[in-house]
Amino acid sequence: MADPNTPHHAHEGAPESLWLRLLWMILIAMLLGLVQTVLQVTALLQFILMVTRNGRPNVEIAWFGKRLGDWSAKAIRYQTAADDEKPWPWTPLD
Repeated sequence: MADPNTPHHAHEGAPESLWLRLLWMILIAMLLGLVQTVLQVTALLQFILMVTRNGRPNVEIAWFGKRLGDWSAKAIRYQTAADDEKPWPWTPLD
């Protein structure tokens, strides 16, 4: 069983340049800022819909929130070097 504390490096044979990684990290950091705004708007919209629908959430917004969380987690793993795999659009959205 793999040690969960050991970072997974997807491209151990050919590490990318640290300077190139810095550029990717800056771009992904800007995208994470945008994601934060999208999350706030989406959460507010979901809350308003739940108020008007007797507490029932909109399933499409809930699905979108899950996907947004998945993307954010992958981006954070790349930012912290826990993984070398960049988030979508560089890799498939899991």
